[in-house]
Amino acid sequence: MSTIPYGPVKEFIDATNRHDADALLAVFAPTATVRDDGSAYTGSSQIQKWIQEHQIAPKIVLDPTSYDETDDSAELTASADGDFPGGPLPFTFAFAFEGGRVAALNIRLAH
Repeated sequence: MSTIPYGPVKEFIDATNRHDADALLAVFAPTATVRDDGSAYTGSSQIQKWIQEHQIAPKIVLDPTSYDETDDSAELTASADGDFPGGPLPFTFAFAFEGGRVAALNIRLAH
């Protein structure tokens, strides 16, 4: 796998793996939207709730397996493990960037 350059995706992975909710929230633009597990979370307060429930509480750890980036988007595939049934599971994280931060994140099971 290619190296993930420093930037929002690398910060997302590092903050997730450290279980650092504040650093993870800082990756997102204030009006960002996260789509995960059939729900959408828009804005800092909803994303903060998503971070606590879906990243921090289950102690998610990401192990990247592939990465592709363009100027304003990126796609990361990673094995996610933690305190949830069936793990580890492969997920695809589709990022859209704006102003150096994540403006949108769509998470789905990888095939």
